[in-house]
Amino acid sequence: MLRPVELAIALRYVRSRSRNRFVSFISLMSVAGIALAVAVLIAVLSAMNGFEHEVRARILGVLAHGTITGLDGRITDWRHLEQVAAEYPGVRASAPFVRGEAMLVGESAVKGVEVRGIDPERELATAALGNLLRAGDFRALQPGGYAIVIGQALAQRLGVGMGDHVVMLVPEGMATPAGVAPRMRRFQVAGIFQAGMYEYDNGLVFTNISDAARLFRMGDAVSGIRLAFAEPARAAQSVLGIARAYGGGVFVSDWTREHANFFRSIELTRSIMFVILLMVVGVAAFNIVSTLVMVVREKRGEIAILRTLGAAPGAIVRIFMAQGTLIGVAGTLLGVALGVAVAANLDVLVALVERLLGMKFLAPDIYFISDFPTRLEWPDVAVIGGIALGLAFSSTLYPAWRGAALPPAEALRHY
Repeated sequence: MLRPVELAIALRYVRSRSRNRFVSFISLMSVAGIALAVAVLIAVLSAMNGFEHEVRARILGVLAHGTITGLDGRITDWRHLEQVAAEYPGVRASAPFVRGEAMLVGESAVKGVEVRGIDPERELATAALGNLLRAGDFRALQPGGYAIVIGQALAQRLGVGMGDHVVMLVPEGMATPAGVAPRMRRFQVAGIFQAGMYEYDNGLVFTNISDAARLFRMGDAVSGIRLAFAEPARAAQSVLGIARAYGGGVFVSDWTREHANFFRSIELTRSIMFVILLMVVGVAAFNIVSTLVMVVREKRGEIAILRTLGAAPGAIVRIFMAQGTLIGVAGTLLGVALGVAVAANLDVLVALVERLLGMKFLAPDIYFISDFPTRLEWPDVAVIGGIALGLAFSSTLYPAWRGAALPPAEALRHY
């Protein structure tokens, strides 16, 4: 057990009182190294946690938790499928949809888009679409009204706004006296949404399900149904159970499967970054070894005096272990404080750097999101702090043992 006198000696050794201040400088650098490494690790993991959380939230704002579609792209008895889904435990809402590909012609450009025909009232119960609107209302998508809701990036690209008209061209042709021509229809922009993900803001449009069914010649069939569950984390198991209860013959998907590679790459990158930055923490912690070795060399005379006064080798070990641990604790606490402060204001710092450098770190046409989110997870902070303290403590073992093994007579001879 560490005694008060041993702790007092360790505190005194942390700051050298002799003319040689080099040991104090090395101790300060060890504290700074651990603090900087811990702060960087906390900030980087917070940024990756924020990126994953923000992307997941924005994906669920557009996608439902689960989707069941026909193997040939259509389901005729979808009302029976909805009844089966309504009786399945954990299903919160369901909504039919019609999906297809089309070309959208605006004032200044032509763009290929995914058309999603929806029942506005029921669709708003399966996804948080209402929170994404910047203008207009999804309830304006009435049957026969041929209204459309488009993404903000797509509206800017096409050069259209609220109340303007666009022409939708469906690649499936129809026979005319002049030959085969694509089907087309004029739509009025009734809403503009912003999901914050370039993939959706630039390539997804919504219209009423009956208008989409008429345009894609679906008749009374739909492409599938979208499901919302009380527990989104169990969406994969739930949507599969509903398909089996229905009798099979359908294609099932969920929000994790549609972007499985993306979330897997985030998790892999997060693990790799954690290991790499943890090595930096290890290097900073092992600087304590060199610090304590120099302290042992400088204090060998005092060690010999303590031994001759009756101090046991274990007491010498505890003195230098306490000194190294104090350096590790100081560096870890400072690093945690700095890392939490940086993580809490990372978006502001990144925006400031972007303005100073005149560049954008996250280009919206390359990455899923255009801003720099952050999410501080306290369990991560606890793990990082615990590992840093553990590495710092383990770094004290060898120098402390060497100090205790120093022969008193040999040390006093050169003191």
